[in-house]
Amino acid sequence: MSHSPITTLDKDGQEITTVGFNRFGFDSEVPLDVLRSLYLRSHYVLSTNNLDDVNDLDSGAAEIQHAKFLQGHAAYQSKSIYHPDTQSISYTTLSRFPPVKLLPPSQRKRILVTGGAGFVGSHLVDRLMLLGHEVTVLDNFFTGSKTTVSHWIGHPNFEMVRHDVVEPFMIECDQIYHLACPASPPHYQFNAVKTIKTSFMGTLNMLGLAKRTKARFLISSTSEVYGDPEVHPQTEEYWGHVNPIGPRACYDEGKRVAETLTYGFQRQDGVDVRVARIFNTYGPRMNPYDGRVVSNFIVQALKGEDMTVYGDGNQTRSFQYVHDLIDGLITLMNSDETRPVNIGNSDEFTIGEFAELVREIVEKVQDQDGDVRMRRVDIVYKEMPTDDPQKRRPDTTRAKESLGWQPRWTVRMGLEEMVRYYKAKMAEGSI
Repeated sequence: MSHSPITTLDKDGQEITTVGFNRFGFDSEVPLDVLRSLYLRSHYVLSTNNLDDVNDLDSGAAEIQHAKFLQGHAAYQSKSIYHPDTQSISYTTLSRFPPVKLLPPSQRKRILVTGGAGFVGSHLVDRLMLLGHEVTVLDNFFTGSKTTVSHWIGHPNFEMVRHDVVEPFMIECDQIYHLACPASPPHYQFNAVKTIKTSFMGTLNMLGLAKRTKARFLISSTSEVYGDPEVHPQTEEYWGHVNPIGPRACYDEGKRVAETLTYGFQRQDGVDVRVARIFNTYGPRMNPYDGRVVSNFIVQALKGEDMTVYGDGNQTRSFQYVHDLIDGLITLMNSDETRPVNIGNSDEFTIGEFAELVREIVEKVQDQDGDVRMRRVDIVYKEMPTDDPQKRRPDTTRAKESLGWQPRWTVRMGLEEMVRYYKAKMAEGSI
């Protein structure tokens, strides 16, 4: 069965066929369709409780949802089988690994990614693997999941290590992307002391490793270092407005002290550092139950439940798609910019407007796939949580000027991909 591919247009109406850049002597460009084949598809085949039907289903019904996106990359997919009647699954390894660039040793880097099984980390790992580098992932799986990078396990360029960055770790490497830390309020508030410990001790250990191996070190900081800002939009020069003893302080102050530590190592020991202040990001592989606004809205709408907005819906957020963020992180790592850099999308929405946009896109995808809705979901308003910032929008002038980076994905295009991802996860029974 053939399907016309869904085209993705950027903010200027140009079709997006690749992600990444060839900048600062580092080529990070990969084809979008190959990257999509790693996440925009059910992990396994829906079975009709009869093993003889598996081949038919694999090429038929189970493919329909995502054939529009994948266009011929099914050979690199797992062929596991799901039995809905017994709620059981028969796992298998990949048929074959996706093709990766064959780099000469002089260009191939040994890259360590802490938190590499998390939402952002797994997309970074996909990109670095496709580019042909040797990637080691460190993760303790507190919020990360093995399934996000399981398609690389066994690849000669890939290593997965279960390890908590609070404990020292020894390895030889050229670059360290330090992403390890729970990043959503339910997770980082679950054990506040552990969150601060991860931010401080984890960063201390990884900076120590960078010092010993002379590796370049990038820390994923956050827009939370600005707290509930009194300046709008926020530039990197703004020092922030943070409650040091509130429920979010374990994360906010943890990231602030991690930045302090990072620049301490730069000044005192000459470590080559990069600091990325990441603003709200969304995309496939976000944990649907981690309390983030985008995943909450999409899952509620797909399930036909009313969408919950906290407060009056007038607080604003800016959302960037995960591919834009990965472009920014890789470009920053390989640039000469050592000051903190905001990486985010400056298109601002009120939460109320965003809820309506999500509802519209979910309905569009359901209509395209011929799904019948019982009713239109409503938007309901509930009380605002403590210390929830009213306004958050990055000033990305520095990223534009020193990295040549700016977001390419529209919120609408990114949301459509994410809706299809969650829809597939529901079809395979994992949400």
